[in-house]
Amino acid sequence: MALVLTEEQSMLRDSARGLISDKAPVAHLRGLRDAKDTTGFSRELWTTFAEMGFSGLLVPDQFGGSGLGCVEAGIVMEEIGRTLMPSPFLSTSVLAASALARGGSEAQKAQHLPKIANGSLLAALAIDEGAKHRPLQTKLQATRSGNGFKLSGDKAFVVDGHTADLLIVAARSAGSAGDKNGLTLFLVDPKAKGLAVERTAMVDSHNAARIVFDNVEVNADSVLGEVDQGFGLLEGVLNIGRGAVASEMVGLSDEVFGRTVTYLKERKQFGKAIGEFQALQHRAAQLYIDIEITRAAVLKALQALDTDAEKAATAVAVAKARAGTTATLAVQEGVQMHGGMGMTDQFDIGFFMKRARVCQELFGDSNFHTDQLASGKGY
Repeated sequence: MALVLTEEQSMLRDSARGLISDKAPVAHLRGLRDAKDTTGFSRELWTTFAEMGFSGLLVPDQFGGSGLGCVEAGIVMEEIGRTLMPSPFLSTSVLAASALARGGSEAQKAQHLPKIANGSLLAALAIDEGAKHRPLQTKLQATRSGNGFKLSGDKAFVVDGHTADLLIVAARSAGSAGDKNGLTLFLVDPKAKGLAVERTAMVDSHNAARIVFDNVEVNADSVLGEVDQGFGLLEGVLNIGRGAVASEMVGLSDEVFGRTVTYLKERKQFGKAIGEFQALQHRAAQLYIDIEITRAAVLKALQALDTDAEKAATAVAVAKARAGTTATLAVQEGVQMHGGMGMTDQFDIGFFMKRARVCQELFGDSNFHTDQLASGKGY
């Protein structure tokens, strides 16, 4: 499959870029941060997003969505990365929509997917419990109680968990931490008795949440997929999320590169534009090459997810690992080439560096995914 966008996909990119660049430039994120906005994103802009059909990209058409694929979701995520737009698109329209579409019962799909498509339902995926992404190390306990379960434990780094109307929670219903078998996914109401949500403002001015479960009761109808067999569903959803985050990092890297090249052309020292200095030209050229290789790797992973998601894990690991290292290189070079002003808060480049750091950690950093690749090859 050619590593280029189709005409329809290019039109989607142009539509998303027009809306996001106009309504949510970096100044939009800065304004939310300075105002200490507790929501962390614009609900008005999210409504516009839904009206344009973006919120339902991965929702099957019979439930009011567009029924498109991961490539299209990646296109929107790349445009989000260009302006650092804070939005529940990843948590709700990518992760939650994928989890429900892939593992939900007909009743669960009918109840939730139309609301995701029209933008009226926000959802979040609660996976990680420690400082690093380790889904197999899930310890939150799901203990059988009556016709359902009681959930006890903590979740951290739940993206947009503070605004979610629905939580998708990974819990250990059997076995012990590290086992693939024994994981179950649950649909949980954030207002359930015994559940406490604490908003955490992250370093990149986006929001996540810490969530504590104290014997939270859920019934059997809240199980997403099969009891004790949730790892396959979870890993598939996480791979879709990883592809989406990798796309965001491509957009972020490309935007930083563009801003840096513009600065190299405008900033003068000793009567010459600093872009005329060969050392800086070499560094810029190397960064451009790195971004384009990563762009191809990410598009390949998204195509693999759409073609055969069960066999896409290797391509996704390559894409997420490369996107993390490329974004790190892009923001470091951007700050350095901007000189002292690159370190000031008044200059936007710092926002990109902070977001790149968070995206690197989200759903596994480059080390996590290179280890996954090595383990898969028997090393």
